[in-house]
Amino acid sequence: MAEGEFALVREYLEQGLQKVSWPTEWGSMGSDLDVYTMLADVAAGHGDEAAIRHYAGLAEEMATHCGHRLYQGIAHRAWGVAHRLANEPGEAESRFNQALELFGKLDTRWQIGRTLAELGDLARTRQALDEARDYFARALAMFEEMKATPDAARTRVALESMNL
Repeated sequence: MAEGEFALVREYLEQGLQKVSWPTEWGSMGSDLDVYTMLADVAAGHGDEAAIRHYAGLAEEMATHCGHRLYQGIAHRAWGVAHRLANEPGEAESRFNQALELFGKLDTRWQIGRTLAELGDLARTRQALDEARDYFARALAMFEEMKATPDAARTRVALESMNL
């Protein structure tokens, strides 16, 4: 996502925080939890560590309070990205694995694939290239199976860049 697009998404989502509240019933209306989770996820995708640390904490707190396992997983993954960016590989791996556990129980294949790709990035930063290839290959297989074309393309590029 281009920097300008991230700023625009963040601006609109933050405006939404002025209009929403705690969830009243699953799926009944947008809530602060929805917005904080989206902001944490967008910040993670953009690699904005400060924004991740701000929004992932809020999303995680509210998701835990509400028992929203999907959003807990997204917050864990965002925290994993923040830890990877801060060169804290042990903490990053722990958060990614917590996200994988939650997503596995929910059978959310796209979220699992995205988290496997993040684990691939983490392994690549640690120069564990065989491990990184394995994570990327597993993510790619999931994305291709569900025809998540943009994610498959990004993952394929990551895999190919390691084979140069």
